[in-house]
Order: sequence, then C-alpha cells, then structure tokens
Amino acid sequence: MDLFDQQARKFADASKPLAERMRPRSLTEFIGQTHMVGEGTLIRRAIERDRLFSMILWGPPGCGKTTLARIVASETRSYFTHFSAVLSGVKEIRAVIEDAKNQQKFHKKRTILFVDEIHRFNKAQQDAFLHHVESGLITLIGATTENPSFEVIAPLLSRCRVITLRMLTNDDIGRILNQALKDTERGLGNMNLFLNADAMSHLIHIADGDARVALNGLEVTASLIISETGKSERPEERPIMLKDVEKALHKKGLLYDKSGEEHYNLISALHKSLRGSDPDAALYWLARMLAAGEDPLYIARRMVRFASEDVGNADPQALGVALNAMRAFNFLGHPEGELALAQAALYLATAPKSNSTYRAYGKVEEIIKQSGTLPVPDHLRNAPTRLMKDLGYGKDYRYAHDYEGAFTPQEYLPVKLKGQLYYYPTDRGFEKEIKKRLEQWRNLKNQKAAEKKGHKTAR
Repeated sequence: MDLFDQQARKFADASKPLAERMRPRSLTEFIGQTHMVGEGTLIRRAIERDRLFSMILWGPPGCGKTTLARIVASETRSYFTHFSAVLSGVKEIRAVIEDAKNQQKFHKKRTILFVDEIHRFNKAQQDAFLHHVESGLITLIGATTENPSFEVIAPLLSRCRVITLRMLTNDDIGRILNQALKDTERGLGNMNLFLNADAMSHLIHIADGDARVALNGLEVTASLIISETGKSERPEERPIMLKDVEKALHKKGLLYDKSGEEHYNLISALHKSLRGSDPDAALYWLARMLAAGEDPLYIARRMVRFASEDVGNADPQALGVALNAMRAFNFLGHPEGELALAQAALYLATAPKSNSTYRAYGKVEEIIKQSGTLPVPDHLRNAPTRLMKDLGYGKDYRYAHDYEGAFTPQEYLPVKLKGQLYYYPTDRGFEKEIKKRLEQWRNLKNQKAAEKKGHKTAR
C-alpha cells in the first residue's frame, strides 16, 4: 500500500460514523454480553479454539450481533464471508456455496458465512442453505432482531444454536461512551470532551440499550459543540452538558418493531389486560401501540378475535362493538378513529368473560383430527334427487319448527360421536341464560333417549 492509498484509507476511516469506528476489534474490547462471551463461556471457547458451530445471534438492535460476527472473522482461521439478506437472493447464495466448495477443495478451509438480518430471507432462500449447513460445508452465523421461532424455518433452526444476546445495561452504555471520548485513534479523544453526569444519564436513557444510538447521539452532540466553539490545535477540556445533548438530539421514538418480538410483547400485554378485566392497563397498551406506529386495523382485528375468544357469548354484543370500532376507524382515520378503538378496548375489558367458545372449538378440532371425516347421518343429508331419497337421505328428519318451543330431540352428530358434548357455557353474563336453555334441551334429549332405551328393553 503506497502513501496515497494509506491517506485515502485514513480519510475513509475518519469519515465513517463514530459507532462504526468504535466497533470492537477483539473480545478484549467487547463490552457487555458477559453471559455469552465472558471468560470460560461457550462462545469464547469456540472462538479461541477455532471450533465454531452454526448459530443464530438473536438480540435487540445495537447489542453487538454484527460486532461479534466480525470478531469471529478476525480471530478464526476459517474463510469468512459476509452475506446480506436484504441485498442478495438465491443466485448469490449459489455463488457462496460454490466458493465454499473451492475453499474446502483447494485451500482445505471451511467457510463461515455471516448472514445479517437473516429474518429477511424467505423460505426458499433459507432452504438453499439447509443441506450445506447440515453437511458441514458451511458454518452459518445468522444475526436477527426477530424471534427465530417466527422467522427461521424449523429445519434450519434445528441445525443452529440460538444465542440470545441481551439489551446492553446502563453501565455497558456508559463504558462505551467513555471509551469513545478517550480513544484518540478512532474516537473523540482529540476533542478533549467529557460528559457530565446529567448528560451521560440522558444519553444512556435515550439509547435504551442500543450502543449505536448512544454513539450516534454523542457524535452529533460533539459536532454541534465543535461547530459552535470552533476548533483549536489544543482545545481546552470542555464538559458536555445536558443542555448540549437536548439541543443536539431529537426525541427518540419508542422501542418498537412492528414485525418483531416487541410487537408480539405489546399485543400480548393488551390481550392479557383485556382478559384480566383491567381497563386502565388495556388503554395504556393500546395507546403505546398507536404511539409507536402500529397499524390500528391490526389492533382492531385482534380485538375482534378477543371478543369471540375471551368474551364470547357471555356478552354477544362484544363482537359487534369490536367490529363497529374497526369500521369507525376505517371511516374516521387518525386521530379521531383512535377513540373508537379506545371505547372498544374499555368495553371488552369490562365485559363478562367466557372462553367457552374457544375451548369448545378447540375440542372439536381435536376430535376431527382423531376421527377423520365421519359420514353425515342419513337423516341430516340433503336429498335433491330421487336417487338420494331412495337411498334414505333425509329420512326421519324432524323439522324443529313443527314442535313445541322449536325443539325436538334428535341426533345431529355423526354416529360415532353420538352423545358427545363440547360446549359448556359459564354462569357469567348472557351465557348463564344459554346454559339454562341448553340444560333444558339436553335433559329432554336424555329423557327421550332413556324412554327409547326402556321401550326396546320392554320389547
């Protein structure tokens, strides 16, 4: 590399964002995740012994997933290649596989393939890796902010070890910021800046465990200070105050990923608050999701589902309230339509609860799996043709409206399931009335069956 190349590289490095420049280059520089990369841990031993296994690094943004993969690249003797799930497709995957074969054949090296944002791969792309991970041609390291259970196909997931990285602690973020302020080679050490306690606390707070956000915030604040005070060859030590950080930074949005784990965490919190009959908590989680940019119609659809699953016939009006809230939001949009969703959430939270519908349907689904497609009893079959009538279709069917109370005991289930019960209404809300009716009808049915059995015995 000549002098011109060295200067060009130095300029390129200096133009990189602070978060990129300060990325740890070895395990000794790595901050946080001691449960995974600390002394004696599985990952550290695997890197130090160069005996890596396929893994999925799962964790929140800015916790060190990509950094850890790059450390693997620098500290192992394997051939390392980086692959972006966003920019590449099956064609590029085939090229990587071919390259891996050549590395194994001609250089006796195994290939470590790092796939960033592996959750963005579709099933076909993930399938393309499967055989080669299984055969050992490729050691796969995938990084994702999404729950692998939702985003990675089961066969590939079963061949990888999921390594869960945690959100960085406040102490971790503080150490990372101080390191950047002191580092004269890659950081801001030459600016002679330091953070006072309030400014440090504010940067840590807005970072919310994301090292990249913290370093970006520090860099913007430092740039603002330098632009206002001007540069000097030997700047005096200058504190970064809370007002400097507040002036430089915009408000950070709430931690939320509309397709990832936090999405499922918040909708779960809303659902469970509704189920637990806590209108205040339900309203809070609803507002949290809306403030974070969740699709209101997704929330409305989940409340429609809730109305059937957790309220059911204890309050048959609940389903209509949820559906009307969805229609109202479609009609009004933001922000007026949000009140319709809030009204529905409060109604559902304070409605009597019953999961009898949900449980009954689940039992029936299980029975169908076990028993298969049982034939429809002859008396329930439709008989539009003469042949069907001759075969006994519809014979002995009793039309309910011809009987007192529009009810007459007869069997409606397949013969093999005769007498089975799936729906057990509760004593809550309107289901109490339903339970009363069902008990009367079932008693009549049992009485009729007993009379029929007694008649046969007498004969």
